[in-house]
Amino acid sequence: MAKTPILFLGATGYIGGSVLSRLLSHPSRDDFDITALVRSPEKGKKLEGFGVKPAIGSLKDIPLIEQLAQNAHIVFSTADADDLDAITALLAGLKKRHATTNDIPILIHTSGTGLLTAGDAATKGLGISERIYRDDNPDDIESIPPTAFHRNVDLAIIQADKEGYLRSYIIAPGVIWGIAKNQLVEAGISNNFTKGIHWLIQASIARGQAGIVGKGQALWPCVNVEEQGDLFIILYDAIISSPGAVGHGRDGFYFGESGEFLWYDLATSIGKALVKRGISKSDEPASFTDEELAKYFGSKEFGEIFGTNSRAQGPHARSLGWKPKLIAQDFLNNIDADVELATKKQQA
Repeated sequence: MAKTPILFLGATGYIGGSVLSRLLSHPSRDDFDITALVRSPEKGKKLEGFGVKPAIGSLKDIPLIEQLAQNAHIVFSTADADDLDAITALLAGLKKRHATTNDIPILIHTSGTGLLTAGDAATKGLGISERIYRDDNPDDIESIPPTAFHRNVDLAIIQADKEGYLRSYIIAPGVIWGIAKNQLVEAGISNNFTKGIHWLIQASIARGQAGIVGKGQALWPCVNVEEQGDLFIILYDAIISSPGAVGHGRDGFYFGESGEFLWYDLATSIGKALVKRGISKSDEPASFTDEELAKYFGSKEFGEIFGTNSRAQGPHARSLGWKPKLIAQDFLNNIDADVELATKKQQA
């Protein structure tokens, strides 16, 4: 019996490593023929030790991505939620596969709830939005403007599903937290921490005080990295076992969320960790100036994301049988470990 060809994008990343490690221990592992796109020949060699075929290249290698996609029945896309060129190449390859084999490939793509911040930039940490999006309401999702973060990529994927040459499933996590622990992290292949929160932590360390945008009065969803990894596999299993029962395309949106946190509370947790290490004299966060936002986050506009609202509920994801247990308070309780990791990386 032929093995299922799987293409994996993002194997060395925080999310991707968590998902790929689960595929490697999946009950059907022996039936998988996994190829992973990786930039590093060294990491590619390590992946071979796990029975994964490395394809050395990056998302900029458009012909390679198209070729790899043409040979894949399943694609896990966890590398970049905003690279439209790479996704266009991926879709072109999957379309060729369908045209030449009549196969209908499956694309599981990673987006993010940054989608939901469109139109909220003016908040700047000064107020909680009442607008909450649900992943079981396609009209809700379709109301997201095409100019939103990640949206151009998501819309291209949904259009491909509409054209019928693939089935698409989009997972949009909130802030993913926790220090990843799996075989790929241990092997030095995958990243073990979240970049988003570490930007905020590193900025707070550099200024010697926890920082917030405005008053930190805005909400985002969060989800633990291990439970987020579980959602990908639960979705995959549901697609394989009951494809007709799992929403795809317009109906194939799944939020990864397990509660909401207030930016002010996150900053206060960072502040406590800084006081504990003698980095700050107060755990009370202070507002970033426009100059600091540009300095620490690359631009004032990007830094202001840390003061936006992104409110999501995931009943569609839970309908698959996903049951996350860790909540926002667990996230805040874990910040001390993230600060410890950040300080060690700065000292290295």
